[in-house]
Amino acid sequence: MIAHVERMTQRVLDPTWLAGPIFDKELRVSSRRRRSYSLRFFYVLVLMFFIAAVWLSVVDVQGSATVQQSRMAEAGRQIITGIEVFQFVAMQILAVVMLSNAVSDEVYHRTLGLLMTTAISSLQIVLGKVLSRLLQLILLLAITFPVLAIVRVLGGVSWGYLLSSLCITLTAAIFAGSLSLLISIRNRRAYAVILQTLFILTSFYFILPMVIATRGGQMSGPLSMGQSSLNPSLAVVLLHINPVAGIALTTSQALSPVGQALPYSWPLQCVAMLGLSALVLAWATVVVRKVALRQATGQLDAWFKPKRQKRRSPAPIAADAGDCPQGAIKRVVGPPVIWRELRAPFIQGVDNRNNYIGLAVTIGTLLFTYLSWARAKYLDESFVHVSYVMLFGFLGTVVNVVFATTRITSEKESQSWLLLLATPLSDGEILFGKAVSAVRRCVPLWGLLAGHVILFVIVGYIHAIAAVHLFLLVAWVTCFVTGAGLYFGVRFTRTTSAVVAGFALILGLWAVVPILVGLLAVVSPQSRLPGMLAWAHPAVQAQIIMDGAAGRENASVSWKAIEYNRSRGVYHPGGRAIHVGWMTYVMAVVSALYILVGLLFFWRARCRLRRHVFT
Repeated sequence: MIAHVERMTQRVLDPTWLAGPIFDKELRVSSRRRRSYSLRFFYVLVLMFFIAAVWLSVVDVQGSATVQQSRMAEAGRQIITGIEVFQFVAMQILAVVMLSNAVSDEVYHRTLGLLMTTAISSLQIVLGKVLSRLLQLILLLAITFPVLAIVRVLGGVSWGYLLSSLCITLTAAIFAGSLSLLISIRNRRAYAVILQTLFILTSFYFILPMVIATRGGQMSGPLSMGQSSLNPSLAVVLLHINPVAGIALTTSQALSPVGQALPYSWPLQCVAMLGLSALVLAWATVVVRKVALRQATGQLDAWFKPKRQKRRSPAPIAADAGDCPQGAIKRVVGPPVIWRELRAPFIQGVDNRNNYIGLAVTIGTLLFTYLSWARAKYLDESFVHVSYVMLFGFLGTVVNVVFATTRITSEKESQSWLLLLATPLSDGEILFGKAVSAVRRCVPLWGLLAGHVILFVIVGYIHAIAAVHLFLLVAWVTCFVTGAGLYFGVRFTRTTSAVVAGFALILGLWAVVPILVGLLAVVSPQSRLPGMLAWAHPAVQAQIIMDGAAGRENASVSWKAIEYNRSRGVYHPGGRAIHVGWMTYVMAVVSALYILVGLLFFWRARCRLRRHVFT
């Protein structure tokens, strides 16, 4: 009895027993991986570019010392708030990606059941996985905190904002990582975990507050819950469980302190998010134990099957091939890889019926937002359609990156890649089938973009030429991202590494390069290079297209009267507005260049397809 009391007292005083040996093992493994150090290096590099860009854009380097000193506080404010917002988004995405295969790795290697035969509890398994991988994110936050502290010396931002934004970011990342770990228990594909987690977070942070606020009688979102006609108590609750609204509110208060419409306390929000994370991890602990016990008893494969397949009675064994019931054997039609990929559901483990239900719910929510904008009398304005095109383009690109990078790594992790290479199929047939699979899985999201444009072309709010230009934009984005994703899938063995590499390429091209171009524009205002390189950015192209072709006024003019680039944001000979012919020509040239680069990635993937297949 005394010994038991001593052990309980020691556990209470020393909480490290919660993590257990799993935490120590994960730390040892992560410390030996080059990608951990590469992630920190590139993270600091991006921050350096960002700080330099903001500094040069705010402080006049060619002005007098007095003018520069007067702009120091404004530069510090812009740098710190920008870094905090960047960290808030990046930490959640990294948490979702890093924990997307936390438990599925143990399931794949069939070690989860063996862990239950040891003294390690299911709670230690879950907490060890979460804490070890979130520690990498905490190190990234720790790296940036000295930078923020140094910049804070310039003035303009209080220490309270640094502390509040850091805590909000950390608790939001813990919740996102906990949710990703929970979903990874029932999904063997990392890309399915990433997509489902991002969908749940988007619905929880954006769609749910918008729907509730709209039912209250006014169009609103997570950033404007204080101005909606919601019940004040409900609005306060939504505000304190929505870190997006919390970081937006604290950032706006740091930039321009004004009165708050609703009472808000960031410590209370952090406690609420930690409570939600604890509930998710408690649920994950229960599910992990069930999965581990089923794997130890050999029942895991049956448990992972869909419920409809479980209820289906087994087919009778035929005496010979002629006695097989009709439909029991499904013949392969066309290229085998394409046939196999097209028969798979949109998300592994979810049947087509659930996919159709999800698509119907998405379309219903989209129509609901249309009605809300129509009630606010903004649906015929160009900025509304620019926002929708940007949203659909962002989601389509993210989903394309995830699916393209995981087409081959999922085969490697399931140990079916060697079997596929042993078939008579050529390298080109295998890669082409994987490319068709990646493009096919992005069709629903690009279909939403096409449906939006076609609907409002018929209504008269978008000009028909926008459909042609957006088709070129989607074509080159799809080809480039798919080719690069297949190359990274061949290049890397793990799904997490391939996905991170795919996102790093996209962020490098369309985030870091624009920052460097912005630095060049500040140093050399007369240079034409920034305006020319802006044509290669998909967001710039989408904005130029919709600014010139969206809106009631633009949709009613003739083809020859449409004018693009009214704000002179991109380079054009003579600096005048761009007409349809020149716009189509530039879009075709940029599309051809990106498609050639995508085909080059495809060719390199084909060259490396059979290299290092046993590593």
